[in-house]
Amino acid sequence: MNEVEVVAVVLLVAHVVIGFVATVLVSANRAPSAAVAWVLAIIFIPFLGALWFLLVGAGRLPKARRDKQREVNELILERTDGIDLVGHRDEWPPWLSSAVGLNVGLGALPMVGGNAAELLPHYEGSFEAMVRDIDGAVDHVHVEFYILVLDDTTAPFFAALARARSRGVAVRVLSDHVSGLMFPNRAETRRAFEAMGAEWHPMLPLRPLRGQWQRPDLRNHRKLVVVDGRVGYTGSQNLIDSTYLKKKNVQRGLHWRELMVRIEGPAVRELGAVFATDWFSETDELLVLDTTPVRFADEREHLDAQVVPSGPSFENDNNLKLFVYLLHSARHRVSITSPYFVPDESTMMAIVTAAARGVEVELFVSAIGDQVLVHHAQRSYYETLLRAGVAIRLYRAPTVLHSKHFSIDDEVAVIGSSNMDIRSFRLNMEISLVVQGREFVAKLREIEDEYRAESDELSLDRWVRRPVRQRVGDSLARLTSSLQ
Repeated sequence: MNEVEVVAVVLLVAHVVIGFVATVLVSANRAPSAAVAWVLAIIFIPFLGALWFLLVGAGRLPKARRDKQREVNELILERTDGIDLVGHRDEWPPWLSSAVGLNVGLGALPMVGGNAAELLPHYEGSFEAMVRDIDGAVDHVHVEFYILVLDDTTAPFFAALARARSRGVAVRVLSDHVSGLMFPNRAETRRAFEAMGAEWHPMLPLRPLRGQWQRPDLRNHRKLVVVDGRVGYTGSQNLIDSTYLKKKNVQRGLHWRELMVRIEGPAVRELGAVFATDWFSETDELLVLDTTPVRFADEREHLDAQVVPSGPSFENDNNLKLFVYLLHSARHRVSITSPYFVPDESTMMAIVTAAARGVEVELFVSAIGDQVLVHHAQRSYYETLLRAGVAIRLYRAPTVLHSKHFSIDDEVAVIGSSNMDIRSFRLNMEISLVVQGREFVAKLREIEDEYRAESDELSLDRWVRRPVRQRVGDSLARLTSSLQ
């Protein structure tokens, strides 16, 4: 046997061993579809597939980060004992109590009553509302965004933070580290915080020389603002211009449509607890967890709300479990808005089953996509949904419908940062707000009516007749979604 043959045999044996080991290790505690996709990648792309798995195969944050999450969860549970008694349980649908209990077990935050909430569907309008509240701050302003950039659109927000600092208000800011490297004005943004005296820290930083490293595509995708524990914001919108400052977006005339919610009441303290958890994780400084219930003088407020944090700092897929439970609980109507719709098996089954039970199900997605692979992957699910009776509404270009929310019947809604996709379920740190209240859901329905008027409904006949090259591309893109 010559040297070439020896090398070939060694490589073959190594390939077989790697394939066998991968089959055992990859399958542990992983969804079957994801495990199969990883094993196939390792077998058919020898060595490179194994290297890629070692780089991004771990689905949770390092143990130290998860320990911090558990520590704060225990503190929150201690400080919120009995707070859930402030509410309107007698008005809940029968199935909601189980959902609330599930969320407490997963995310440590209860559902509380006495809240007021305002939906903010206009991009600049949400910034204007935040600026007004920041200008009224007397103690602290906490800001956390996946993407945070100083530009012409966000300049008034930064100016309000500077005015708050000049009054002696503590301003603490978090933004995702990797996303900050992908957008312009990084230096200008950092200098603005330094000049005003705000405390800014990157979330999930990738700085191996400082010992800061985890799976590089685990990101903190949350968006929230808390002012004095009195008023809070969360939703889909990042702190950046509606074009996301990308040259290709400007050339194509793309702009983003978002939905934020402004909250007053006890639920604001829960938003503050999520911020405190992330601040503790990045700085080792544990802020005061102010979870004392606040009651309105106006007793007409009937909104019960619960904040549900999720992500790889938890041991469970909190948002996935919540979403699937709510979908199975629907009796009459489900309306879903998700810019990136790449569901796992349980979510897809829940949606299809709801439609088969006679529930009216509709899905709002954008007709165009800013992320090619994700856009084509989500298209691969359309035929199954259409055949099940789900109405798919394509929001017309050049707007990218980036809002993230869904409503169940006429009583419960979820709004936040989470897409209905595998990335949001397993890789991103997200935040969701569950709201029980018919008036709130009715207002959300009005926004959904606007979406419907600006969308085209996709027909099954049209969809199955799309070109073969598109069908092939959609199917291939779908395979990549399982490599999580």
